[in-house]
Amino acid sequence: MKLFAALFFFTFSLISANAQEVLPNVTVKESGGKVIISWLNDYKKNVTVISIQRSYDSLRNFTTIGAVLNPQNLENGYLDQNPPYNKMYYRVFIAFDGGAYEYSTAQTPVEEIFTKIVKTADGRDSIVVITAPELEPWQIDPGVVEPTVGEPKVKAQSKLVHNYGENVVLDLPNALTRKYVVKFLDENNKLVLEIKDFKETYLIIEKVNFKRSGIYNFQLFEEGIMIEENSVFISKDIKKNSKL
Repeated sequence: MKLFAALFFFTFSLISANAQEVLPNVTVKESGGKVIISWLNDYKKNVTVISIQRSYDSLRNFTTIGAVLNPQNLENGYLDQNPPYNKMYYRVFIAFDGGAYEYSTAQTPVEEIFTKIVKTADGRDSIVVITAPELEPWQIDPGVVEPTVGEPKVKAQSKLVHNYGENVVLDLPNALTRKYVVKFLDENNKLVLEIKDFKETYLIIEKVNFKRSGIYNFQLFEEGIMIEENSVFISKDIKKNSKL
């Protein structure tokens, strides 16, 4: 009976350890000083980018530490081999065809625990904690490091300043009667683009106006008062091979 209970506990431990969340949720576990961020991809729409971000707190100052090579994979993950702190917050940024994007919830790692049954000196069964087994190949791929990007303070896309395909739209119904200013900032909070003196209520900003792909924070001011702070995503250019 003791052996059965021990085997059940061991099996349950392994199942629990290997269980993964489905995007936009992720599983974040720590083992041997390393952090594994893993997930299952059940999206029906095409995922173009999945990048991994970390921060010392759960609300702001997230930086991108890498991205997976194949964001469409059903099962995927990323290994942070040298976290600067054992209670860092992790999340993933997910971008889709057409410019839509979302984030997973930020969370700290849960310690990965594995057990096994051993025989004691008097022949009894005993359960002991062991180090994590070898990681799966997808878990040790460091991915492709991308430029560090800042974190928007609002997850939901803005209705006034938002992505439209690969470009950005400013949809300000009162722009002809109220004074608006929109500032776009890079990951270092440096001004990249400022738009003011609106002549139209609907304006499309082409992606070429931004320095590179990534997340850009913006600040929207009305009559000198900031009324919204959020972000937009500028996707990478996809090069197509031309046939002669």
